[in-house]
Amino acid sequence: MKSPDSTHGRTSPSRHLACLVCSTMLLVLAAIPVGAQEASSGAAEPGDVRSGAESPSEGGATETPSTTDRRDRVAALGRLEPKGGIVRLAAPSTPLSLAGSVIARLLVAEGDDVEEGQLLAVTDAEPALQAALAVAEAELGRQKEAAAAASARADEVCVLADVTAREADRRASLLEKDLASREEAEQTRGEAEARRASCIAARATARVSDAAIDVARAEHQLRARELDRASVHAPFAGRVLRITAKPGEYVGPDGFLELGRVAEMMAIAEVFETEVRQVREGQSASVTSDALQGAKSGRVAFIRPKVQKQDEIGTDPAARKDARIVEVGIALDEPGEAMGLTNLQVEVVISP
Repeated sequence: MKSPDSTHGRTSPSRHLACLVCSTMLLVLAAIPVGAQEASSGAAEPGDVRSGAESPSEGGATETPSTTDRRDRVAALGRLEPKGGIVRLAAPSTPLSLAGSVIARLLVAEGDDVEEGQLLAVTDAEPALQAALAVAEAELGRQKEAAAAASARADEVCVLADVTAREADRRASLLEKDLASREEAEQTRGEAEARRASCIAARATARVSDAAIDVARAEHQLRARELDRASVHAPFAGRVLRITAKPGEYVGPDGFLELGRVAEMMAIAEVFETEVRQVREGQSASVTSDALQGAKSGRVAFIRPKVQKQDEIGTDPAARKDARIVEVGIALDEPGEAMGLTNLQVEVVISP
């Protein structure tokens, strides 16, 4: 016979209480290992703290020499350029081209290596200046001939003056012996004095002719110098980096040719104004770029005494575009392929 509780599908209160007690005990038993594990881990924590105290923490880490060296290094962007920079050559002004010149002949090409004094180009003023030089040469020759004639004429007049003077002395001697009349003696003396005056005048004319030769010679030299200014010569040995004006084109104030001493290359590092105090002349430096075959070594050659805005901008979009920098020149020990990479952007690291 079934009990009434089972008949109605309900659990008795005593059985329900027993189930709750069993569940509570299971939870307690399940929590005991977890607590013990936490206690064991908690017991290990003091050891961990001691070991952490013994080893340097991040905030108070002991600095090694390598760490100090890395922090004292100065890194900067820069560019390659020849020693002395890029020199822009302009056509000299002449009396025929005060406002500028036109290139008539160009005797070099980009990439050519030139020697000091080598002829690079000739302007259109050359033909007119050559004609002016020819006129000056003819004038110099004419003045030389005129001076020679004046000198010969002076010699002739002075010889006659000497002859007349001796004749006057002879007449005076005869007058003392009553062998000549006073009138003849005085006439001869007057003629001798006139001849002497003519000799003095002729010598003066000869000296004026000599001075005219000096003037004509100076004019000739002036025309020769003006003709030289119609040509452009290399002021130093280097390489032609760029030609901006071709034959027939006008040469303005910016010049027509760029020349550089590529045999002595420099890296111009743009060091932040706050870091330049760490840089000294003579410090070693390393110059790198993907375009170079390895790093280039060098030394600090100069520090420009001027703060200016940054020119070299890297690829970092968050970098400051209005930074203030000081240019530091690094003389490369071995230029190598850098000779052909003027204005290449490079990375420079200056060691302490």
